[in-house]
This record gives sequence, C-alpha cells and structure tokens, in this order.
Amino acid sequence: METTLLLNTTYEPLRILHWQKAITLLWREKVEVLEVYDRKIYGVSNSIPLPSVMRLHSMIRLRDKHGALKFSRANIFTRDGYCCQYCTKAFKTSDLTFDHILPISRGGRKTWENIVTACWRCNNRKSGRTPKEAGMRLLKKPVKPRWTQMATITSNIRNAPNSWRDYLEWNTNTPLPNSMDLA
Repeated sequence: METTLLLNTTYEPLRILHWQKAITLLWREKVEVLEVYDRKIYGVSNSIPLPSVMRLHSMIRLRDKHGALKFSRANIFTRDGYCCQYCTKAFKTSDLTFDHILPISRGGRKTWENIVTACWRCNNRKSGRTPKEAGMRLLKKPVKPRWTQMATITSNIRNAPNSWRDYLEWNTNTPLPNSMDLA
C-alpha cells in the first residue's frame, strides 16, 4: 500500500510514513492533509481518502544529530547533481568517481568541503594536483548540505508519487536514487 510524505509546519520533508501511521496522526488531529491518493480507507461507518502528503500542526525542531547527513559516495554524487564538477557534464553513477580538491598526499581530508564528483577522465587529468595547478575550474564550491536539502537523496525517490514533487527539493533533470526510507 502507499506511503505518506510527512512535512514539518515549514513544509520541509521530515519522513516517509507507512499509511497506517499517517491515518493515526490524522485521527489524532496532529496533521493536515495537503494531497491525497485516488484510493480510500474504509472504516465501519465511514471512509476517508488515503493521504499522500501531510503537514504537522506543531513545529518539530530537529537536533543537529538528526540533521547530520551521512558522508557517502552516493550523497556526494547527489549533492553535485551527478555532474562532473570540472567538465560540467552529467554522467551515470558507473561513470563517476569522487575527487579530493586538495589531494590526500598534501594533507587533503575526506570532508564534504574537499570532495567533489568527477568523471574518470577529469579525475585522471587532474591527478595528484590541485584544480589550479591542473588548469581546471570547479563548477561550484563544495559545501556540506543540510539534511532538509538532501532529504530526497537517501530515500529512493525515483518512483515517488507525483503529488510529492512540489514538496521535495530536487532538480528534475538529475537522475534520482532508488530506495525509500527517510525515517
């Protein structure tokens, strides 16, 4: 059965809920329904449309711990839009690697601010040099993304319902990841 996208009062995605949890929140009057599916949930004496997107009535403040986004190859690729940060072309995951802006041999660390997505060709061309030394320019300065900016990257959103798209932050030209679990 369908899942429901839960938004904070600020319309930021919080998590994806099982439909039964969504109905419980609705019944307890903790949320407002913004979008519904074509299906209905039937009870003994009534029926209600199955919620697709819901927004909390009360603000949930996220702690920094919750807002921490896991540092991973997939998250780097998604942050950079599956686009080489040197030649600016989009690639499939299999044609990408990540590059240390300041090479490890020179004290470069594995951080959000020092690693960018690169195609194999540009990564080999840059080799063990800085972009400046290699005569290459970065498309944009790499930064650590906020969790809400990346909510879709850890969540297999390729098959997300159309009703969610207005509430999720993504570039529709970017290939999306494949699995659904924001919780």
